[in-house]
Amino acid sequence: MNRAYALSVLLAAGMANAETLLRIDASAPAKTPLENKLQMGTSASPSGVKLGVNSQYLTRDGKPWLPVMGEFHYTRTPPAEWDTELRKMKAAGIDIVATYVIWNHHEPRDGQFDWKGQRDLRRFVQLAGKAGLEVVVRMGPWVHAEVRYGGIPDWVVNAMPTRSNDPQYLRHADRLYQQIAAQIKGLLWKDGGPVVGVQLENEYNLDGPGEGAAHISALKELARKAGVDVPLYTVTGWDQTVYPSGEVTPVFGGYPDEPWAVSTRELPPKETYAFRFDSRVSGDLGAQTKARGKGTADSDMETTPFLGAEYGAGLPFMYRRRTVVSPDDIASMLPVQLGSGVNLIGYYMFHGGRNPMDLTSLEESSLSGGYNDTPMISYDFQAPLGPDGQQRPVLAKLRPYHLFMRDFGDRLAPMTVRKPELTPTGPEDLATPRFALRSKGDSAFLFVSNHVRQYAMPAHKQLRFSVQLPGGTKTFPRRPVDVADGSYFIWPVNMDLDGTRLSYATAQPVARLDNGKAGITYVFAASAGVPVELAFEGGAADRLSAPGARIVKADGDAVVEGITPGTGAAVTIQRAQKPPVTLLVLTPQQAESMTVEQFAGQRRLVLSAQQTWYEGGALRLRSDGDAAFRFAVYPALPKAPTAAAASAPSKSGAALRASTDGVFQAFEARLPERRAEAKITPLREAKNVGPVVVGGLARAAIQPIPEAFRNAAAWRIDLPQGEKNALVELDFVGDIGRLFNGTRMLDDWYYSGYGWQYAAAHAGTGPLTLSVLPLRADAPIYLPKEGRPDFGGKQQVAALRGVKVTPVYTLAVQP
Repeated sequence: MNRAYALSVLLAAGMANAETLLRIDASAPAKTPLENKLQMGTSASPSGVKLGVNSQYLTRDGKPWLPVMGEFHYTRTPPAEWDTELRKMKAAGIDIVATYVIWNHHEPRDGQFDWKGQRDLRRFVQLAGKAGLEVVVRMGPWVHAEVRYGGIPDWVVNAMPTRSNDPQYLRHADRLYQQIAAQIKGLLWKDGGPVVGVQLENEYNLDGPGEGAAHISALKELARKAGVDVPLYTVTGWDQTVYPSGEVTPVFGGYPDEPWAVSTRELPPKETYAFRFDSRVSGDLGAQTKARGKGTADSDMETTPFLGAEYGAGLPFMYRRRTVVSPDDIASMLPVQLGSGVNLIGYYMFHGGRNPMDLTSLEESSLSGGYNDTPMISYDFQAPLGPDGQQRPVLAKLRPYHLFMRDFGDRLAPMTVRKPELTPTGPEDLATPRFALRSKGDSAFLFVSNHVRQYAMPAHKQLRFSVQLPGGTKTFPRRPVDVADGSYFIWPVNMDLDGTRLSYATAQPVARLDNGKAGITYVFAASAGVPVELAFEGGAADRLSAPGARIVKADGDAVVEGITPGTGAAVTIQRAQKPPVTLLVLTPQQAESMTVEQFAGQRRLVLSAQQTWYEGGALRLRSDGDAAFRFAVYPALPKAPTAAAASAPSKSGAALRASTDGVFQAFEARLPERRAEAKITPLREAKNVGPVVVGGLARAAIQPIPEAFRNAAAWRIDLPQGEKNALVELDFVGDIGRLFNGTRMLDDWYYSGYGWQYAAAHAGTGPLTLSVLPLRADAPIYLPKEGRPDFGGKQQVAALRGVKVTPVYTLAVQP
């Protein structure tokens, strides 16, 4: 069919409020994975569990494995916080923690390595294993990471060619790899440890003499000779990177915006929001070098799986471009990437941090020849977990997808991507519905996204989907649905529910709980604005019960309609001589507040608006600013739990009030309320600053030189004594803010309208000083519309609007 004609028919149907049928052919057999195409390391652990990789997906003990990986840099977080923060990541649905070994954080002087304290890689890996996480070590030597010289120490950069097979450089790279190998000795997968993989180099697209694929081969050989024998060796595959096919597995990424761009305007729609059927390579991911030829990744698609390492869980603030992203900007990428065939979701960054200081500041900057200017200390990244462990709203949006991958990833991973009959012409085509299917046999998952950052999407009215499968065509839902601007979701087709076939659901699968003799529970999340339909094979009709809903027969299915999402059991399926199967359909908000972890002897579902994780056998909840806690547990605990405050200044017990909420056991508690205020004293007014300089490698706005801060306004901030368990929010307007204790800089921030927080526990004793460099009205800097200040007709602005001290409360619940 002519594409333009097809689109006009589709749109006309929508305008006439008639049903629009979106078709996709999934009748061809799923692709068979190719084995033994990749030269990886030892796959078996001492217990016999094998990790493998074929041409389509990862395997664990012979079964498809679709994990979630999140980046967390140990050198950017105080070591006393590693254990708790890793456990928070596990509770957020992360399976693998990835971390860079940033060379200049460890060897600032030739031959003097530092692996202690905040640089103790070994302890970090050990704690990750104890938290139930696997580890991927990104070994460098060059890592980027918005670090000075990409992490390569000054003394190396000054003395020799880098990122090549130059013999002098390789000797130092070999020494670095030997050091890393010593740190993780005994912690590799083959030793029973958590290290399942390593990444070599980063964003490597150089192809001159002594460069190219041969350099990656040399680095792999150095790693193996050092004893780094792991199931997975990876390289980044974007921005036309080159690597030796068969020796490494490429990993990919995508970001919702480009803070490294030079534009001071909103960017065109990003390809990250468009399903991909012919290539894995995303757009500009900010590589520091520009390729002269075509990279290796696209020609490697038939023999390597589609794995991710850098899907932006946030974005960094760069001096010339200060992009603020919403939770939906991040979460809506997940159905698109999964629907495009990604079989490992890897985030950069999942946990924010702060750069350590040494002989110099260690950030990427134009002063040291970098392409971008970044804050000297702050590496917040708008990450789901902030530098001080605070949970951002995006984490709740992501978690239902993580839980889906954890419980149903083994079904999804071997499924083949199916291209719809009608697809958008490109990322800029916002009119054509965006969806994809992955299937194997008659089972499938449908992926839909109608969200593109900063662009209004048309609401698609009265949609139904027609999927041609080997066993026949499935058309659903029974009643056409509207897909609103901003909607995105995953729906199952012909999903096995422990012996009963769910023909389709207009709700997203999230988790499966085996409750032993009490039966099996499947948890679904309703799709916002879409009525829930659960359709079962017709033979199941007599075994279904759905209180408050109705069951109708349609197209050979028993369709349950009129379900009110919530904490009650939506559907129960009776099974002969077996415990029943129960379906819960939560509201989107409830699904976003859920964790599923081992608690009190079995996997349980916990709902709470507070940050939730598990530590020492206890459920822990953190609340910023609110002393009241509420959580609900399913299935019910075997005995009444106890609770106590788990952080200073009080660790006293807390009374738990129990109640029932649907099938959940609900609890409430309140800790003693604390109030705290900061005292602000003006120190000096701002002076006039000159125009922002345009230059550097990017030929765009560059950060002012240090001497410019003589023109900054300054305030003294006295925090309340004794209140260390709190967040300090610095609400300023200007260009750059810097926070000091005496002459020691604690943190810095590029103004964007996004809130700047700092933990009081890290502030030390005595007063603090905040300096704010004025922002000029004519600065060639991108700021989001919501964050652009009111200059009131003046040439510049530098103001402190307030300092808020928010007490942090933590509750520990012992089962």
